[in-house]
Amino acid sequence: MYICICHAVTEKDIQKAVGKGACSIARLSELTLLGTQCGCCTEHANQVLNQCARKS
Repeated sequence: MYICICHAVTEKDIQKAVGKGACSIARLSELTLLGTQCGCCTEHANQVLNQCARKS
């Protein structure tokens, strides 16, 4: 599922970023550009990030 439409970032992309050590929206933004355009996705992205972190 797409989380960030502006930069076509998917849940799978977030999972990969968590695997590379992403543990914050700021780090996700560095790795994927998520939230760097309109920012509407950051709340949902944070939820996905937390779910991925719990699974790791």
